[in-house]
Parts: sequence; C-alpha cells; structure tokens
Amino acid sequence: MAIKKLTAKQITKKLMNKENLFILDVRNETDFTDWKIEGENIQHLNVPYFNLIDGVEAIMDKLPKDEQVLVVCAKEGSSVMVAEMINAEGVDAAYLQGGMKSWSEHLEPIKVGDLKDGGEMYQFVRIGKGCLSYMVVSNGEAAVIDSTRMTNVYTDFARDLGVKVTHVFDTHLHADHISGGRIIAEETGAQYWLPPKDADEVTYEYNALEDGNNVTIGHTTINIHPLYTPGHTIGSTSFVIDDTYLLTGDILFIDSIGRPDLAGLAEDWVGDLRETLYKRYKELSDDLIVLPAHFMIMDELNDDGSVGAKLGSLFVQNHGLNIEDEEEFKKMVTENLPPQPNAYQEIRETNMGKISPDEEKQREMEIGPNRCAVR
Repeated sequence: MAIKKLTAKQITKKLMNKENLFILDVRNETDFTDWKIEGENIQHLNVPYFNLIDGVEAIMDKLPKDEQVLVVCAKEGSSVMVAEMINAEGVDAAYLQGGMKSWSEHLEPIKVGDLKDGGEMYQFVRIGKGCLSYMVVSNGEAAVIDSTRMTNVYTDFARDLGVKVTHVFDTHLHADHISGGRIIAEETGAQYWLPPKDADEVTYEYNALEDGNNVTIGHTTINIHPLYTPGHTIGSTSFVIDDTYLLTGDILFIDSIGRPDLAGLAEDWVGDLRETLYKRYKELSDDLIVLPAHFMIMDELNDDGSVGAKLGSLFVQNHGLNIEDEEEFKKMVTENLPPQPNAYQEIRETNMGKISPDEEKQREMEIGPNRCAVR
C-alpha cells in the first residue's frame, strides 16, 4: 500500500484552519532549530534520520496513536522511508511531498479585498519563508509587487484571471529572497520598476521608481503612489494603492519593524528608518491597511490567512512604533538584529544581475527563515 503524502498546499490549509498536526522532523537538530513548520496547533518531535535507519521502535511511544504523523525531511527521500517504517508499526503516517524545499517555495494566493472601481487586490503568502507579494488587478491589467522567483505562480494566476501583467515592482533590492520581477517583466512585456537609490550596482535596465511617479493600472482607476521611505535599504519605497492599502515592503511589519543592516550600514540607516516610521508614516491616514513584504510569526496571519492591519492599530500595538526617545530607538534597533539571512550577499548580487546561479543553487541560497525584522 502506497504511503500517503501531503503537499505544501494541503499543510498550509491545515495551518490556516488551525487544525492539529503532529510532525516528526527527521532533519538534523541544527536545521530543525533554525527553521521548521510552525503553527498554532502543531506538535513537533525532532529525531535525526540517522538515528532511525535501524528502525523506529525506540520512538513509537512518543508518537500519537490516534492521529496522523507527518514525517518531514529536507528533500523527501528520508521521510518516505521513515513513514513506511512507522506505518509498518501500525501508526498512520504520511510524508511532506518535496520536503522542506517544497515548503519553502509554496505560495498561497489570498484575495485581500476589492478596489473602488472594480479592481481586486491579491496577496501571495509564502508560508514557509514568510515572504508576501502582491497583485493589483484592474480593467484587464495587473501589477505584481515584490514577487518571488516562483514566477509561474503569478503568470498562471494572471492568465486564469484573464488579465495582462503590465507593470512589475520591487519595493527595494531584496536581500533575503531572489526576486522574480525582471523575469516576469521579460516574459510578459511588462515594465519593471526599481528604486534608483537601490540600483547603483544593477546590471540591467529598469524604470526609476521615485516620488511623484504615479503608475496607472487599468483604465486610470488605480493609481499607485510611491512614497520614498528609506531605512531597510536606502531606496526602500512604499506604495499607497487605491487610497486604501499601504504596501510597506520591509520597512514596517505587523509585529515588528525592518532591519537597517543588510548592506552593512545599520548605524547610517537607522536614522532614516526612524524618520520613515515616525514621521513619513505618521502623515498618512490611520485607516490605511498595512500590507508588508514579510511576516515573522504565524500569529500575524488573520483568520483568512492574509497578513495586514490598519496603520493606526500598528501605531498603538507595534512596539517598534512606540519608542519616543530617539537614542533608545537606535539602541533597540542596532542591538536586536537577528543573524543575517542565509547567503544574503549572494542573493543581493543575484538581484543586481551580477551573478546567475542555477535553479538548484537558488533554492539552497533561500533555504531557512526570513530574517528581515528587528527582534
């Protein structure tokens, strides 16, 4: 009898529905501690595969007898073998198809809301990596913002909606994941936009995304107003869309704020970060719905799986927006930086067009959690 397999999409639905899930993770302890499948009702048991090669008898008393055990490994192979052994002991077991690599790459599209003139806003939740990207749709046209390297997800989604991608944006030069923006633009004939202050070293042509550049999607019904909001990078740019949504890139998250050090300039950029958060954003409407480029923890997901909250609420609830003393803010930011993202310098160089790693190398570069926020 074939061993059951669950896809990343199926597990995503379980997490968003807050279903119980018992995971036996057979990667080594370091990899498990660094990055794992997380959720409200998940239980974990981490036992490295090499401890189970001779059998699973020693761990059977640690596994639930009345619910399915999901076995997870890096690429799939080890989890299939362990799941087979557990099944042979009479316990229902399944494995994660494609392993943690598939978990890292899954994108879940969620409709965030309708726009005033008949358009729609979609958020793509990269559940295993914490990345968030967007598609604005209006009158047969679409714009993609902060896309991942899984470009077919966006182009297929646009095709299924019957719309043409005409503009692609990156809010900044990303350092934690590889952007698919240029590829989508090349495949669809769309215009690609990037903040020029982040583009000093890029090797390709782009449209300069600057204050005052209003880009229209559809028949003049949606205007995307970029706001120069440095801090995470020197060129970081936010968008106000339809006077309703504030896309903050990696400057402001729901539960934290962006880190200013991924170009090695934390001391130089922390002042820009404070000015963006405490002055530029303060001038905006409290009713704007903040849609960031990342989330840090599963608690940031709303009931429908989307990530977003009103700006006014964040000024009350987000600790990073409530530090009155400027020196205390700078100290909080610079002394609470998590480890740099895996391969972040190679990722930046890829996004600059300086290097062109193959697909497998790109996967390896991105493995692990996102680390764009101040802790």
